[in-house]
Amino acid sequence: MNKIIEKKIFSGQIKLIVVEAPDVAAKAEPGQFIILRVSDKGERIPLTIADYDGNKGTLTLVFQEVGKSTIELGRKQPGDFLESLTGPLGMPSDIELYGKIICVGGGVGIAPIYPIARALKKAGNKVVSIIGARSGDLLFWEEKMKAVSDELIVCTDDGSYGRKALVTVPLKEILEREKNAISRIWAIGPAIMMKFCSATTLEFKTPTIVSLNSIMVDGTGMCGACRVEVGGQTRFVCVDGPEFDGHQVDWPLLMSRQKTYLEEEMEALEHYHNKSCQCDRS
Repeated sequence: MNKIIEKKIFSGQIKLIVVEAPDVAAKAEPGQFIILRVSDKGERIPLTIADYDGNKGTLTLVFQEVGKSTIELGRKQPGDFLESLTGPLGMPSDIELYGKIICVGGGVGIAPIYPIARALKKAGNKVVSIIGARSGDLLFWEEKMKAVSDELIVCTDDGSYGRKALVTVPLKEILEREKNAISRIWAIGPAIMMKFCSATTLEFKTPTIVSLNSIMVDGTGMCGACRVEVGGQTRFVCVDGPEFDGHQVDWPLLMSRQKTYLEEEMEALEHYHNKSCQCDRS
């Protein structure tokens, strides 16, 4: 079991926990993920590693409460324990000296883009970062991203903070401005955001890496739920990824597969809320 030693609430649904996991923290690399269970009967939740400290033996995880399991996780407090935490899993980001790169983080995707940007900066790259969310209250880690970036652009859909724009707008502007100077792009966030980032960069033929961890279930290649089509070939996100060439991903198929268990997830969430209400009344 893994102890939660710190918790922070970024917004009503976006939360951060720091967990004791010395064996995982010692081997973690940017781009990798873990699988955790909140309880002995809980489902397996894949979360990309937001930060890690091998010396302290800790992992930082950022998540958004969406379904039953993430709501249960959000109710955990410092001093509580997770039933299990497995990792690091997946292939790490390909970090090397590329030159000038762009890191785009949307919503909760800001968390996993941070260690990638940090590693790329440490490798000697010039890092331009773009972070965005629907509104200012959903943004987080602006200062952390600024610390690992040569330039940081902040966007919100509603204009409540930073620039009023989707992240694809400054992304295209930079590509137009820099001509062929951008060597590679990482874009992590909701599938629809990564899809349109990839469509934007395709015009400039700039290699674009996306992370597809949100489609995973088992996380070890056993269940097959994370099948995606990349370049016309079947790939498994948990073992072949989670990072792939965004220009090669079959986005319509991926987004349809994300809805595979939607009905079951809604039923589980409704049952959980009903049970919670009954417990509150008693």
